[in-house]
Amino acid sequence: MRAALYLRVSTDQQTTDRQERELREVAGRTGWSIVEVYRDHGVSGAKGRDKRPAFDALCKDAARRRFDVVMTWSVDRLGRSLQGLVAFLSDLHALRVDLFLHQQGIDTTTPAGKAMFQMMGVFAEFERAMISERVKSGLNTARAKGKKLGRPRVSKATEEAIARDHGSVRALAAKHRVSVGTIQRIKHQARGEPSP
Repeated sequence: MRAALYLRVSTDQQTTDRQERELREVAGRTGWSIVEVYRDHGVSGAKGRDKRPAFDALCKDAARRRFDVVMTWSVDRLGRSLQGLVAFLSDLHALRVDLFLHQQGIDTTTPAGKAMFQMMGVFAEFERAMISERVKSGLNTARAKGKKLGRPRVSKATEEAIARDHGSVRALAAKHRVSVGTIQRIKHQARGEPSP
């Protein structure tokens, strides 16, 4: 089995040596070959994927199926945000990439680990449903209070000015303080074309 190690420390004064040594020992015992080591030094787990270059590379390589299992020291090495963590675990599960968490004793290559992965999927689905319900409830509350929802309408004078004006779509959007989609809609209407 091809394994990838993900190592992370929050400060530059810390090292990933211990994490790597123990994960290599586990890989040696299980017969897994380590194909890549991803290290984020001095990066908080609270930061998003875009601020953790090694984690971003790990995610991209998982999608390319460069390895079969991700090994990491602890679940908190992967991230501090529950939402981000659940999304990452769901992605791994969808890609059929297994996960080994040393400190938590989770190994999804085993039947018990696979059951844990499935439970995480259930919790991810539950969280999505809860978010959806909260959004619907918030919209209904706003409507009940008489609040107008959606983007405000563009005035007739602004629409006419946009129709007469020339320039790139982005420049016009910035100039008239409207969205690019609004500019495109007005320009199509001015030419007598159906809106995209």
